[in-house]
Amino acid sequence: MAAIPRLAAAVSNAGALGMVTLTWSADAGAVVRETAALTARPFGGNFVLTEDHHRRLDQALEAGLRIVSFMWGDPTGYIESVHDAGGVVMLTVGSAEEARRAVASGVDVVVAQGWEAGGHVWGTVATLPLVPAVVDAVAPVPVIAAGGIGDARGVAAVLVLGAQAAWLGTRFLLAEEMPIHEDYRRRLIAAAETEPQWYPNLYDVGWPDSPHRALPNSTARAWEAAGRPPDGQRPGEGDVVAHFASGEAIVRYEPAPPMAGTTGEIEALSMWAGQSVALARRPQSAADIVAELTSRL
Repeated sequence: MAAIPRLAAAVSNAGALGMVTLTWSADAGAVVRETAALTARPFGGNFVLTEDHHRRLDQALEAGLRIVSFMWGDPTGYIESVHDAGGVVMLTVGSAEEARRAVASGVDVVVAQGWEAGGHVWGTVATLPLVPAVVDAVAPVPVIAAGGIGDARGVAAVLVLGAQAAWLGTRFLLAEEMPIHEDYRRRLIAAAETEPQWYPNLYDVGWPDSPHRALPNSTARAWEAAGRPPDGQRPGEGDVVAHFASGEAIVRYEPAPPMAGTTGEIEALSMWAGQSVALARRPQSAADIVAELTSRL
């Protein structure tokens, strides 16, 4: 999911752990400093390991980041740098065996992501069976549960399963601090739990074998009607369907969730959402969301 300094800081200020996306940042250090200026509390930064991120990681660590999350790859080559800076390494996994390998490589915290999750989905096992299997595999290493968690009941449930915390994405798309397009917000509020679909490679995220979960739209329907063809053979491929607020074009099949200021065919863009979407029914401040999520603890 998209994660910005303002939202991450608001989540941290509310007593949870905010996360910023650093994977595509031109200057990861600047993102960390911007977030740190908005909160005195800890926050983390996430890297998708589909390309080399040593430069971005060095920038982030130099700016003071001390909680680093990795997914979609082997973090081995980055762990020493984080530990040398006094930081903590988290890795998203989709199986108990992967969790064991992660801990053996030096990972400090394991994130067990069930396939109910929105956006990029790493594994194929649901959260309910995955979390206890991972907990048993790596105890006493802390485990964070992710995927399909949308309210206080879900948080309480994964704690009973043995996780030490819950990681939520879809619920925070409706945070007032999250600048998504109003059409996207309305789709999320109206969506049923059955709507978010798992796609093996619908949106061209830039690396192979990259399944993701999003709300269905005209782009998805045209692709499915054509038999789910690969890159280069997709209907409407390369068509400009929208523009960012900056004026930059967005082409069909590009992984570009509609943010505030986006214009054009908003419905045709990648509206990431997990199966917990039905539990997100109204915009709220990040602080109110955190308070509700922890109300049963």
